[in-house]
Amino acid sequence: MKAKIYITLKNGILDPQGRAIQQSLQTLGFGTVGEVRIGKFIEVDLSETDTTSAENTIKAMCEKLLANTVIEEYQYEILET
Repeated sequence: MKAKIYITLKNGILDPQGRAIQQSLQTLGFGTVGEVRIGKFIEVDLSETDTTSAENTIKAMCEKLLANTVIEEYQYEILET
């Protein structure tokens, strides 16, 4: 199985990278660009064979290492390969 994990800052958390990119895009003439938020995308190959076990593993990985759950939130999707 493969998991795709999307990690983003929670609403209300300042995103200085996103702000810098927003300003740069506007400077380059992309005036219609509004707020920009930066996140992380992670793909993980898993040896689990059932979806429930894979979901439990991904949640544990995110909670323990991949996401700082104080300021970030995560979403994931499990793909059967």
